[in-house]
Amino acid sequence: MDAVIKSIIPGSPASRTIIAPGDALHKVNGGDVGDVLDYKYLTYDSELLLELGGADGRMKLVRLRKPETADIGLVFETFLMDKQRSCANRCIFCFIDQLPEGMRGTLYYKDDDVRLSFLQGNYVTLTNLSAHDIARIIRLRISPINVSVHSLDPQLRSFMLGSKRGAAGINTLKLFALSGIVMNCQIVCCPGVNDGGELDSAMRGLYALGPCINSVSVVPVGLTKHRGGLTPLRPFDSELACKTVRQVEGFASACLKRGGKRVFFCADELYIKAGLKLPSHREYEDYPQLENGVGMMRLLIAEFMGELSRPDAGIRASCGPFSIVTGMVAGKYLTNLLKLAVDKYGTIKGNVYPIRNEFFGESVTVSGLVTGGDIITQLKGRDLGTRLLVPRNMLRNGEDAFLDDVTVTGLSSALGVPVKVVKPDGAVLLRAMLGVKS
Repeated sequence: MDAVIKSIIPGSPASRTIIAPGDALHKVNGGDVGDVLDYKYLTYDSELLLELGGADGRMKLVRLRKPETADIGLVFETFLMDKQRSCANRCIFCFIDQLPEGMRGTLYYKDDDVRLSFLQGNYVTLTNLSAHDIARIIRLRISPINVSVHSLDPQLRSFMLGSKRGAAGINTLKLFALSGIVMNCQIVCCPGVNDGGELDSAMRGLYALGPCINSVSVVPVGLTKHRGGLTPLRPFDSELACKTVRQVEGFASACLKRGGKRVFFCADELYIKAGLKLPSHREYEDYPQLENGVGMMRLLIAEFMGELSRPDAGIRASCGPFSIVTGMVAGKYLTNLLKLAVDKYGTIKGNVYPIRNEFFGESVTVSGLVTGGDIITQLKGRDLGTRLLVPRNMLRNGEDAFLDDVTVTGLSSALGVPVKVVKPDGAVLLRAMLGVKS
């Protein structure tokens, strides 16, 4: 597939050449450009010779200089410069299979593309890689890669992934570790399937692969009410959540003593489900699994408290009452943070509204899966003050719409109050409460 150039970033190295939109990039310094990984690897150096096919059919040779590692400024028609690779697995816990009918088509697309793992942090199973793909990743030193492991038992992993290639993915994981490819791994823990002794076995096996296993998150299976015809699974209760947290923490403590880092972490949801105190800011080390729901709440609290402890700098909040929406799992934490802000700035007034997830089912409690429709239904007619604060992780990536296609503008219109989208940062949250622009 040709890497067709859509546009050129003004002021970039490429903008000072004869390269034009519509040209197709074929080679860099003699190396073939098949996709975005080839492109990023081949354009790393400071001196480049680009071979392109012009829109008029003529060949172009372009030399350019740039700082080493700097981007040359080409924007391609597709981000991957190639077709995105979809997932052929039928994971027993797949959240996409649990979506209701009638949603936007793109939400049903399952990707399992290792390039997106490297570039955007997506988790992949390593089941759809060819021998060429594996060799290229090792040759180009593509890392870190985020890998969905779940089990190191070949039969169990194949069962959980719904694919005979589950076992092959384990072999690839081990080969990458031996080849120095750094990986962050996740274990979606399903009660009665891969918890208990199976979880112990997976943790021991991953740790034995050495320092290339940078971190491992243990996250509870997410179950919606739309599981008709799927493998029967049960959710975590508080007792099993507590047992699992203690199990993982015990193994992580042993890793800390042995190698100086914990490696294994539980998702916030498990602590909250168990009714346990979150680990300290220090215990999350460098937050290697933040986007996987590990330490998000602790980091938010730490950022909030850091901002709260700063001198007032003349701030005297009188911005009018406000409301905050969140998922059920975070409700008590945000309520506590609001109380601390009120104690310091006695002039502010606000409410926190945890939203029950009627769309996916009440067992789904994280804020990232709250829909606009549920917010409207549960807050309609309430006095929401002068503005409604909505966390950005409720919105689809890069868009202003919730999972059910309700837009921020639509939410504001339905509730009759301005809506402010707040990024997941504790300092930004406090400033939003105070009405201070970030």
